[in-house]
Amino acid sequence: MASMSPSERRLQKELMSLMKEPPPGVTVDAEGAGQNLTQWIIQMDGAQGTLYEGEQFQLQFKFSPKYPFDSPEVTFIGPNIPVHPHVYSNGHICLSILTEDWSPALSVQSVCLSIVSMLSSCKEKKRPPDNSFYVKTCNKNPKKTKWWYHDDSV
Repeated sequence: MASMSPSERRLQKELMSLMKEPPPGVTVDAEGAGQNLTQWIIQMDGAQGTLYEGEQFQLQFKFSPKYPFDSPEVTFIGPNIPVHPHVYSNGHICLSILTEDWSPALSVQSVCLSIVSMLSSCKEKKRPPDNSFYVKTCNKNPKKTKWWYHDDSV
């Protein structure tokens, strides 16, 4: 552990915390994350009593060597991308804490809780109005998108 970078030490600590006390409905692929600390797959269940109850989603977290001072790249992956006004069909998530409102005080756990909360507060399953254009023209890395945070009601 002594040869680990500060970023790797922080990720190792967060991984252990997430394995021991995951938020409800959230599980991390600990084996995969243990083999590659810079890329995690997290399973997320739609919260009970919400539009997403009974659904399962996968999130991919990619961490740069500057983590936690640099936010992780977080996207939905796999066959079930949630239909939500802030989630594009390519898995990109429009959530301010993933870009300009990121703080090193945040963690994988707090990001997962924010995404569960975002999904849980949704009143209608629909894609963002600019989904087709965005998906055709966006950068592969959602962190390179200049998001407009104009709707915090969903």
